[in-house]
Amino acid sequence: MAINSSTNRNWNDEDNWWRSNFSSRPYATGRNYEEFRPAYQYGYESGQHHMGRNWNDVESDLRSGWEKFEGRSGAGSTWENVKAAVRDAWHRVTGQKDVDTDKMSDAEYDRVSQGGRTR
Repeated sequence: MAINSSTNRNWNDEDNWWRSNFSSRPYATGRNYEEFRPAYQYGYESGQHHMGRNWNDVESDLRSGWEKFEGRSGAGSTWENVKAAVRDAWHRVTGQKDVDTDKMSDAEYDRVSQGGRTR
């Protein structure tokens, strides 16, 4: 379910959801929730701030922002170590999924770029 202003979810709700569900993610094997918590919070806050934008369009900005993110203290993780968790939280907030446009036909790319869904 995508989070939007009509659901009135806040970071505490998301924190509880991720705490209960993070272990099912492939990148979480052998790691604990506290290692990912700052990344989920960053993805959640960034997704709200950039609502309507595509992950691929904002990833470089988010990478730069991760180094400055105040909530990151204690995580000590590089972008590459947390990127998947940030993207998961981003997708949960925005309702978006990554789309590999390199594998699309021109017609499907045009439809998706205009707000349609992949088939």
